[in-house]
Amino acid sequence: MSVSVVETKDPRETEALGAELAAGLKDGDVVLVRGELGSGKTTFVRGAARALGVTDPITSPTFSIGHRYRATDTTVSHLDLYRLVDLEHEDPGLLADYLGSGRIAFVEWPQDAAGELSSACLRVTLSHLGGDRRHIEVGDLREDAAEDGRP
Repeated sequence: MSVSVVETKDPRETEALGAELAAGLKDGDVVLVRGELGSGKTTFVRGAARALGVTDPITSPTFSIGHRYRATDTTVSHLDLYRLVDLEHEDPGLLADYLGSGRIAFVEWPQDAAGELSSACLRVTLSHLGGDRRHIEVGDLREDAAEDGRP
C-alpha cells in the first residue's frame, strides 16, 4: 500500500485535502476515515462532500450511524461507527442504504475486518499536531486489492 503524508495547519487546509481526494473517487467507492476524537475526520469529509457537490450542512453522524447527502452525480454517505462494537453482531443490512452503487461513502471509526467495508479504496488517518495542525496519512487500498487479485 502506498501512503502519502500531509500536514495541514488549519481546518481549511484539511477540507481542501478532502476535496482533492474526492476528485479521484468514483461510484461505489468507500473511504475509511480514522483518528481520535476531534482529529478532523468530519472536517475532512466536509471538504470531500463539498467537492462532490453537496450543498447541505455536513455534520457528524455520531448519534445516528449515518447521513446521506445528495451530491451532483451521486449520493454521499457519511457514516460513524464509533458506537458499534463490531459489525459481525449487527443486522447484515445495517449499512445497505449507505454503501454500493450510486453512492460514495466515508466511514468514520471503521471496524477492523468488517466484510461490508472490505472494498474500501482509501484509508485516511488523521492525528493532532497541536492547535489546528493535523498529520494526515492517506493509504491507497486499491493497490493491496490488485496484489491480492481483487478487482
